[in-house]
Amino acid sequence: MFIITIAGKEDEGAYSVKDEFGEKVLYIFEDEDDATRFAMMLEDRGTPEMYVMEVEEHSLIQACEMHDHKYQIFTVDDFVIPPE
Repeated sequence: MFIITIAGKEDEGAYSVKDEFGEKVLYIFEDEDDATRFAMMLEDRGTPEMYVMEVEEHSLIQACEMHDHKYQIFTVDDFVIPPE
């Protein structure tokens, strides 16, 4: 699994978006190429340089659930673009 962070700030958190209720949702990608493409789209929209980080699925999901943090897993069949 892969998450996206700001390059050089990997310890400060991962990319997430706010859902329709204003709650943060962590984006998790199954495929590294999909995460890289998404990071490039973010950079094209003016974000700082992004970094794609591989994470162990079980530990990541467990941490999200322990801290009651929402997450969305994107499979290789999903097409996702950054929100406006």
